[in-house]
Amino acid sequence: MSLLSKLRCITVDVTGTLLAYKGELGDYYCMAAKSVGLPCPDYQRVHEGFKYAYKDMASKYPCFGHAAKMPNIVWWKACVRDSFMRAGYHYDEETFEKVFRRIYASFGSSAPYSIFPDSQPFLRWVHEQGLKVGIISNAEYRYRDVILPALGVNQGSDWDFGVFSGIEGVEKPDPRIYEIALERAGNMAPEEVLHIGDSMRKDYVPATSIGMHALLLDRFKTSDAEEWRKSGAVVLPDLEAAKEWLTSEKSSC
Repeated sequence: MSLLSKLRCITVDVTGTLLAYKGELGDYYCMAAKSVGLPCPDYQRVHEGFKYAYKDMASKYPCFGHAAKMPNIVWWKACVRDSFMRAGYHYDEETFEKVFRRIYASFGSSAPYSIFPDSQPFLRWVHEQGLKVGIISNAEYRYRDVILPALGVNQGSDWDFGVFSGIEGVEKPDPRIYEIALERAGNMAPEEVLHIGDSMRKDYVPATSIGMHALLLDRFKTSDAEEWRKSGAVVLPDLEAAKEWLTSEKSSC
């Protein structure tokens, strides 16, 4: 008997699982700077600046400022400003406002993302099997309201419910985000749900810690994948392989 026959719901991560970033962060910061007549910032410096700025904001105001009731745009403005400053770029307020608005609009659209070709067929196949589909993501509301719909991944036809950290105020790897997903699925038992993601720490470990099934995708041939396998995780290259595994006897364990 395959695992599929025991399931009532499959939940999926978004970035790295259903979709990927297009280009580099510097591309969008560069376009924003050029739009107001400024030279293109150094890609590496901006990338490093953003990495530290994002980590700092996530530490001070987790889940995009949820607990502090900080508006989403205010959280991102502080993060982007700090990114530029850490990279050595100090713009006056009027100039920064124009640059930021361009960056915020870009990342609130489908422009920086591409959907993997197997994502939508997989989600619809899961529905055809009579299972619910849930999304669990460390993202803010624009993933749900703007980005996924703009990419053609729609609630109703492709997924039934979503748990987004910026909306819920809890984020992976906190197991509570998976407990919320079980409730949204209709108070399902953990063993009736499979979670698919691309991170051992954020997806596999917390999901299995509450009794859910889990598997990992290694779309980009990461060096960590072998360690994941040694830890006992099922690691597959894409969602087409996940579909084949789900319907095979190998998945019954």
